[in-house]
Amino acid sequence: MARIAVIGAGMGALAAAARLAVAGHRVTVYERTETYGGAVRRFERDGFAFDTGPGLLTLPAVWRDLFVKTGREPLEDCVELVQVDPSARHVFADGTEAVLPNASRAGVVSALDEALGPGAGGRWGDFLVRAREAWDRTRRPLLEEPLWPNWRVLADREPYPAVPHKRLLRTRRAGTLAEVGAWELRDPRLAALLESHALAYGLDPRVTPASAAVLPYMEHAFGTWSVRGGVRELARAVYERCLARRVVFEFGAEVTRIVEKDGRAAGVELAGGSSGGGDVVEADFVVAPGTGRFTGLPPRGRGEVVPQRGLPSRLTVLLALRGGRPEGTAHRTVVHTRDREGELEALFGTAPAPAAGPTVTVLRPGEPALVPDSAHEAVTLSVVVPAGTEPGADLVETVLGVAERALPGLRDRVLWREVRTPADVAEETGVEGGSVPAPALAAAGGRLLHPANSTALPGLFTAGGWAHPGGGLPHAGMSGALVSGLVVEGPEFRGSQ
Repeated sequence: MARIAVIGAGMGALAAAARLAVAGHRVTVYERTETYGGAVRRFERDGFAFDTGPGLLTLPAVWRDLFVKTGREPLEDCVELVQVDPSARHVFADGTEAVLPNASRAGVVSALDEALGPGAGGRWGDFLVRAREAWDRTRRPLLEEPLWPNWRVLADREPYPAVPHKRLLRTRRAGTLAEVGAWELRDPRLAALLESHALAYGLDPRVTPASAAVLPYMEHAFGTWSVRGGVRELARAVYERCLARRVVFEFGAEVTRIVEKDGRAAGVELAGGSSGGGDVVEADFVVAPGTGRFTGLPPRGRGEVVPQRGLPSRLTVLLALRGGRPEGTAHRTVVHTRDREGELEALFGTAPAPAAGPTVTVLRPGEPALVPDSAHEAVTLSVVVPAGTEPGADLVETVLGVAERALPGLRDRVLWREVRTPADVAEETGVEGGSVPAPALAAAGGRLLHPANSTALPGLFTAGGWAHPGGGLPHAGMSGALVSGLVVEGPEFRGSQ
């Protein structure tokens, strides 16, 4: 039985803690704030409740596996998962709308043909077939296995089977997501649909590798899910599973450094020790975030980061509305920008925010537990902004104006609003600037690979969105599984079977 110190109570850390405790280890989690969940939090006021982190769940099998492996009670006995249908409504720049069913290739093809014209659905369906091939090639090394020591194999090979594109006397294949949209989808609305999956993670589609095709494929193949009562309920269930497995939590306990002894991690030092320094807690293994604060690892990726304005964060506007949610309303609506180039330059270049407004995601969950009564609605608007910025009132008003393209008369229904900026994300997660990590992706020279779960310091491991396999709820859960396997089985661990 080993003593294990886990720094932080984010979702990846909780997943690691539960699995390690079941393996017979004594696990203590040190969290500098007063609650668990990392970015998966909840804001409550006047009978309204909002998820302030992820609002939807993909690849729920990751969390089902955690509950199976850590006890007899399955996930569905602890939280209720609901498959969202439609998966999303898209409002494009020209006013065209498409409502896409959940996890149905035939349904999506038909919906796109009807909304965008004959042939549009077929091109998207053919793209999904190619995206599946990229998924099959990368699923294990990017989700289910520790990062390979020869990680350059993932960095140098593009797994997406791009279609040859002839232009003048040259034949080329798409190497970026933007090129896939332009050369294979051949419709600016389909391109916007594709690129929105990258933008949601703060990725520039102009330089993001074509391997990012796996992001829309994951939603298509495994569905989009909501959690009854909000995604915060999933965090609660995982926390309670940790408690049931006798994981100890120390809240308000800030770790200031990792203690080393005889060339390996030997514990953690906490702030505010009685002797003027920090109290030292001994441990045989330490699990830390992958941000580099404790590990010395680069904050993102394995290769040279393409220069950009800043890593991504989120601006979120929580709206308490008069009037109930109409029957049949889509849970998620994506309102696409009318100025693609302006939006990309504002996010990844030096231009100001486009006057036409950014791409806005509108979440309308329709959960009775999230509103005081049926005569009110809780709506969340979110946009990607550069980390470390403090968006002003003008941007908030612009976001509301964009959202009104999907919800006419929105401003007239607002009882109150709560604006959450990158500073709020930074306060909750401890990540400088409130940066939000993207999932690991192959190709692009390893720029979107995250640091491995094992480190150069024996006994020190990393979990969470800033470690392999990167950001997103499923990826965080997998990082916990990988860390547990490496601690229990040692460096010979090769991933789940």
